[in-house]
Amino acid sequence: MSKSSVSKTYLTPSLFNDFFKPWNEWVNGGSLWNNVMTVPAVNVTEKNSHYLITLAAPGLTKDEFDISMDGNMMTISAEKEESKEEKEDKVTRKEYNYNSFSRSFTLPEDVKQDGIEAAYENGILSVRLPKTEASRKGSLHKTIAVK
Repeated sequence: MSKSSVSKTYLTPSLFNDFFKPWNEWVNGGSLWNNVMTVPAVNVTEKNSHYLITLAAPGLTKDEFDISMDGNMMTISAEKEESKEEKEDKVTRKEYNYNSFSRSFTLPEDVKQDGIEAAYENGILSVRLPKTEASRKGSLHKTIAVK
């Protein structure tokens, strides 16, 4: 292809972009739509006396979490509803945003369900699942001599 046959594309600002600029900045630049909630990453760690589930969920409050048990199934869910209203002269702009997630875990039989504790700090939800006394005793490290 010769240089003379290559067409050039010139970018010019659109009249509509300028017209809707206050709306675009408010919706695209504000926290309302940029914080898209996805299913958070989870780490599960086994210790001698307990399991620890940590879930990264920044931007929530502890009251927005729901942790429920159904048999040996534990479900961690959260809902966040956000609204923003802006008034200028005779125009009112109002936007709503609703996000949620849910993660379910089948717990091992050695979890003492009545001792489960949860805490939320610095954007991390930590759920401590204590092991039963019998499983703790059985998990002691032991070296067996080879004869």
